[in-house]
Amino acid sequence: MPSIKQSETDFNKARKLLPGGVNSPVRAFKSVGGTPRFFARAAGSHVWDVDGNDYIDYVGSWGPMILGHAHPDVVKGVQETAEHGMSFGAPCELEIDLAQLVVDMVPSIEVVRFVNSGTEATMSALRLARGFTGRDKIIKFDGGYHGHADGLLVKAGSGAATFGVPDSSGVPADYAKLTLTAPFNDIDAVKALFAGNRDEIACIIVEPVPGNTGVLDLYSNGFLQNLRDICSAEGALLIFDEVMCGFRVAPGGAQQRFGITPDLTCLGKIVGGGLPVGAYGGREDIMRKIAPDGPVYQAGTLSGNPLAMRAGIETLTRLRAPDFYESLEKKSARLVAGLLDGCKEAGVPAVANRFGAMFTVFFTGKDSVMNHADVSEGCDLAFFGRFFNAMLDEGVYLAPSQFESAFVSAAHTDKDIDATIAAAGRALAKLT
Repeated sequence: MPSIKQSETDFNKARKLLPGGVNSPVRAFKSVGGTPRFFARAAGSHVWDVDGNDYIDYVGSWGPMILGHAHPDVVKGVQETAEHGMSFGAPCELEIDLAQLVVDMVPSIEVVRFVNSGTEATMSALRLARGFTGRDKIIKFDGGYHGHADGLLVKAGSGAATFGVPDSSGVPADYAKLTLTAPFNDIDAVKALFAGNRDEIACIIVEPVPGNTGVLDLYSNGFLQNLRDICSAEGALLIFDEVMCGFRVAPGGAQQRFGITPDLTCLGKIVGGGLPVGAYGGREDIMRKIAPDGPVYQAGTLSGNPLAMRAGIETLTRLRAPDFYESLEKKSARLVAGLLDGCKEAGVPAVANRFGAMFTVFFTGKDSVMNHADVSEGCDLAFFGRFFNAMLDEGVYLAPSQFESAFVSAAHTDKDIDATIAAAGRALAKLT
């Protein structure tokens, strides 16, 4: 086992100053055990912790590093921009340039508004949906994470037609009742919610490629197209939360891959090239309801700041290179196939869901993983924790939760993939 003495020291210091010693909960390793690694630097497909340990990275800052860490053109662009000022709190031409790229690339977006995070994007899109439709209730899916706004921190009740209850202290129960929940991939549950709440539902918000439940089975039943059809028939808006999958599974995101056009799309992560950025956009008639054009208020001092805009421009421009996504697809498919072969050889029951450069290997005896319950009730979460730590010892950094996606970047080489498959084989052998 490599030395992690400095990470342990840093974590002990951090716990005195930060809740749980971290600034985002999953980083604390609560679900997998062990000591969080404190990172000192990153380049390409690798990250190095403060003890000097080198890891092949499949977290990629939770998705945005599709080009790899510290891509030289992105770094150069940000440095050049910073020399002219880091924030104006006023319009800059870079906002126009990035907006044009987004509109050109994402099929559903005619007008876009930049914000500072994925949470801001989803929160603002929900307010806009309510303002546009004049309705108050929303539908989300069990295990779907759309940021930490109050109305989204809700879990399912005892049945598909049950009102939500808060999943976090500090969320008013009455507010949470406006959020209805259903299992992912259960279209009958969605229909029942609309039947029981006639003309009250403003929108459905969904990750078209779920990343915060682990990647789920997306192919079995035309679920997303059914959501589109229901929203059109019921006068509700369909919101695709493509904060993770936007620009990752195709130049135009999952909506381009599926050929399904939502009314609104939320973006983050890749759209800012790794800097704090979010965006939401969609049909012009809906987006023109946002202030100052319309009555739906939303604002942000750092929205559209020049550093984030430049990082996004440098990143999105490079995603339009010929064969970029074909190469990612091949790498991801080979990696997942190798990991599953390793599980089979070790006698460890496992299935994997992959969509583009997003994937999750689930340790389960089930034939498929289609919703949150399949993960929380059907997967061996304790085994995942042991596997995660064994892979850390082997120099591979995965997301510290079974409920997350892994990400492959353009910087991952064949050597990285071979090394990862070999590391998994050794880790599984130690655990069985």
